[in-house]
Amino acid sequence: MRAWAPIASSHIAYGALASRIVKASRIEQPTDLDTVRASYDRVADNYVAMNLGDITAYPWLRTAIDGFATAVQGVGPVLDVGCGPGDVTAYLADRGLDVSGVDLSPRMIDHARRRYPGRQFSVASATDLNLADSSLGGILGWWSLFNLPRHVLPQVLNSFARALVPGGHLIIGTHQGDDDLVRTQAYGAVPVTWTTHLWQPEQLWQLLTSAGLSPVADLRLSESVAGVPSLVLVAQRPTT
Repeated sequence: MRAWAPIASSHIAYGALASRIVKASRIEQPTDLDTVRASYDRVADNYVAMNLGDITAYPWLRTAIDGFATAVQGVGPVLDVGCGPGDVTAYLADRGLDVSGVDLSPRMIDHARRRYPGRQFSVASATDLNLADSSLGGILGWWSLFNLPRHVLPQVLNSFARALVPGGHLIIGTHQGDDDLVRTQAYGAVPVTWTTHLWQPEQLWQLLTSAGLSPVADLRLSESVAGVPSLVLVAQRPTT
């Protein structure tokens, strides 16, 4: 897994990704955006050193990512939102997908570009992507949405749903539960300031179906490296 929380600044104007971005109604920006970004910049080096983004270390999660890769193959470009140091982005690129990664943390993106030269990575926030309608075959929110405030997440999911082509898929991985956990240390006791919002699958399915997406798959794991249950959901934009 990776340092997730897709919150940061800026527009994207990088290569092919720029063609997928248009002006759209703005998503509300989290009030802690800069604080969360700075926290992930601080943990980035430790996160990479601990090799937490290696999807091959988590067989059930790797199975979910492999299924997603098969489902979106040939459907359209894929965007990994909150890509961290780029491990999952590169994993999907190695399987032939046209995939780009974005992350709130410039330090995370520095690592991604260093570790996977030739892959496309940009600094950007999930709340400020302004994706063009029907422009993507797949989107990942792979442990990268749990820092978004509860009233902001539905706006982000709506923007993802609009950006998918008919038949495109969204995969979300996150922490399961009922609480909002305030974190002050992470990844080797590095000081951080962020809130981890835990979600129940029924809550997320309600948000996804309200955004116009159809359920495809639901994976629940009893524990993650964060010490709480994990949840993976896959949804699809209907073809008709």
